[in-house]
Amino acid sequence: MADNMYEKLETASAKTREAMADRQHLSPPPTHARQNRMRIATKETPCWYILWGFVLALCGLSILVDRPLLFVFLREPDFKDQCTQPEPHFPAKNEDLDKLVDIIEGDAFRNASVDRLSRAVQIKTESFDDMGEVGRDPRWEVFFKFHGYLALTFPLIHEKLQVEKVNTHGLLYTWKGSDDSLKPTLLMAHQDTVPVPPETIGSWTHPPWSGAYDGKYVWGRGAADCKNTLIALLETLQLLLEANFQPKRTIILSFGFDEEVSGRRGASALSAFLQERYGKDGVAVIVDEGAGFEETWGTLFAKPGTAEKGYVDVKITVRMPGGHSSIPSDHTSIGVLSELITKIESEQYPTRLVEENPYYSQLQCGAGYSDNFPKKLRKLLADNAFKKPSFFLTCRNKPDRLALEAAKQGPAIKYLMQTSQAVDVISGGIKTNALPERATVTVNHRINIGETTKIVTDRLTSIGDEIAKKYNLTLHAFDDSQEEPNSIHLSSTVNKLEVAPITPADGSTNSPFTTLAGTVRAVYGKNVIVTPGIMTGNTDTRFYWNLTRHIFRFAPGYDADDEVGLGKIHTVDERVSVLNHVHTVRWFVTFVRNMDEARFDTDGYSGKSDDLGVGSD
Repeated sequence: MADNMYEKLETASAKTREAMADRQHLSPPPTHARQNRMRIATKETPCWYILWGFVLALCGLSILVDRPLLFVFLREPDFKDQCTQPEPHFPAKNEDLDKLVDIIEGDAFRNASVDRLSRAVQIKTESFDDMGEVGRDPRWEVFFKFHGYLALTFPLIHEKLQVEKVNTHGLLYTWKGSDDSLKPTLLMAHQDTVPVPPETIGSWTHPPWSGAYDGKYVWGRGAADCKNTLIALLETLQLLLEANFQPKRTIILSFGFDEEVSGRRGASALSAFLQERYGKDGVAVIVDEGAGFEETWGTLFAKPGTAEKGYVDVKITVRMPGGHSSIPSDHTSIGVLSELITKIESEQYPTRLVEENPYYSQLQCGAGYSDNFPKKLRKLLADNAFKKPSFFLTCRNKPDRLALEAAKQGPAIKYLMQTSQAVDVISGGIKTNALPERATVTVNHRINIGETTKIVTDRLTSIGDEIAKKYNLTLHAFDDSQEEPNSIHLSSTVNKLEVAPITPADGSTNSPFTTLAGTVRAVYGKNVIVTPGIMTGNTDTRFYWNLTRHIFRFAPGYDADDEVGLGKIHTVDERVSVLNHVHTVRWFVTFVRNMDEARFDTDGYSGKSDDLGVGSD
């Protein structure tokens, strides 16, 4: 009887069940009745409740495994497939040319190369920020001496090739190929060096202009930046001439003379000259100074720079009333400027890594080929691979976790993914008993890939406005106005530069990058992984963007036992490993030959003139 009552109760409507339960005192239902009740309740539960519970469960799981919601069940991408490595690329067999490898590795060439580089270092070719125009400032005249040295040291080049001077001191060497349909190979270096501060000379192990050789290194200013590359390029062409090489693809060497002061007189004039001759996109490839090799995660990477950060110097001037220091104002121009600087330095620009940034490619290469690649970086990189607009449903909204995790490797890595700011030059006041009427500071910025110089000007305008209002000053921010009393004035210098175009770097295609990468693996072996690199500094290539999309900033020399690398450029004890230098020559010889044999879809003569006459001065 009781069971029958329960069955009626279970099949009744909800309202009827409620009424019956109120009228009768029922003992607990048997087990099968409770199970029936659960089934009925489930049938009547709205589907969206179930779906919502499933989503919450996934959120909990994503938190547990520290992974975005929709990526929990997705497989890790094939990182090797995203970092294709071309096979080692050796030139076609040629008995005379193949002997060059043994010549380059021999003691006779090594000793002669040491002497050539040493004597190049001994010629002071400093460039200064305050240099006047060419022909007016006598400090430029040192380059005449350097040109004379090159002519004496490489007579065959100056006899056989077209040598031109552009804007007096820019050097252009052209070895015309036999096939005008092939765009030229353009190789670059610069003749000038940064100055040596007189007060640091005593700190050098060997004098900075001695070109001393200790059996391993050539020492001196310019030894690594970048007279080593310049001499190596001339040695490359000299060797090829001696071996009776006959190029099909024209080879050009372009040597600026003011790279260290932004290249506005040298590289700018040289690039304009070349574009007039060959036209826009008239060059197949450019290789200039730049990044070299890095050993990390247990893997050796070659990192030709396929991008450069942008650049902007901002000058900030505070003008306030002067007067006698015995009756000072509460705040002087120096004090206000100091507060402004403190405000600037109190916050950094965000760390962000966009997929166009070459360091993103290096992370993919590391995940694909390095056994010691960090697990957390691998997971974040895998998560990032699925972050397309339609997949942005996550349980948490956080900053760029991949970039922040990668930045933990140190400042050298962090600033590959972050706009930098550095307060570099400051001045103010002229006398201890006179209030300073004017104080200035210059802040240097290198712009992150994916951002523009506007991120800097907007931020500094905001900070300047806050300080100006606080001290009742007028703000003039990047409006090309003249300084005026009682004001804060912000302006950018003439060296303002946006982020460089990104060079294509897909190792699976027939492209200059594939030829370059294959050359690296031919010279150094298949264990070397070639990945796009990024330059935090700027090179003369800033003026060459119109000549080709295929620009590589690369130092191709490598010495596994060289603990210095590029760590001493622009400072005391600059030096270069001779083995590094010899390997640079070998790489360039191989690359020139490989480029001569390569054929690209972009080939096709587009120059404006076949005239290789006297260059403009």
